[in-house]
Amino acid sequence: MPCADAHDAGRKRIGPMREIIFDTETTGLDAKSDRIIEIGAVELENRFITGRNFHVYINPDGKEVHPEALAVHGISNEQLADKPKFAEIVQDWLDFTAGAKLIAHNANFDVGFFNEEFARLGFPAINPDIVIDSLSLARKKHPMGPNSLDALCRRYAIDNSMREKHGALLDSELLAEVYIELVGGKQARLGLEVVEERDFSATADEDETGRFTLRPRPEPLPHRLSEQEIAAHAELVAKLGEKAIWSAGTQKGG
Repeated sequence: MPCADAHDAGRKRIGPMREIIFDTETTGLDAKSDRIIEIGAVELENRFITGRNFHVYINPDGKEVHPEALAVHGISNEQLADKPKFAEIVQDWLDFTAGAKLIAHNANFDVGFFNEEFARLGFPAINPDIVIDSLSLARKKHPMGPNSLDALCRRYAIDNSMREKHGALLDSELLAEVYIELVGGKQARLGLEVVEERDFSATADEDETGRFTLRPRPEPLPHRLSEQEIAAHAELVAKLGEKAIWSAGTQKGG
């Protein structure tokens, strides 16, 4: 194997920032008694849509879809009869979201349903520190509203004409574009770096806390001015006379 370059010793490699934009459809509005019947999610890396998605329909295990919910998403119990139960897809979901922030519109609703599903299976609840509510972001950025997903699509000129009914994957795709705008838009993403490189190999030592202590360079840096440039500058200063600011600075030891 080739030896690592000494310059690489001072570099810290950081992986991409992963965020999962997700949405759910449910049998009703009560997280305690209703069930998740669809999950859709879109992956972002450094605020770019990667094209990797998660989408699944879920059998609600005997829970009937409420008529009001059916009118919103159009997913019937008959359509869900042959679909997997939550217990059968939970590990796939955990694998897809591992290490990522979770972003949802009105996140308390979706997270509440996930936590109830997890509790039924003995899984821990979602850590609230990894959850970002895009509705809260929108309300802070646009306090006069409206801030529904449809309204934000109109505000940011995002085409949502295909959204005749709610659907978890379609809504996640739309929310991903809205979220990028909420956090600064496409221009802000251009300044993000996938890899952070810090070269302290010649000038600092890192202790176990990650702090750096500066030490002298093994060799001084070469002077940026050539001998000819230095001589030309001295000649110019001499012509300007004793009142020149460069002359005064030199006399004061500057």
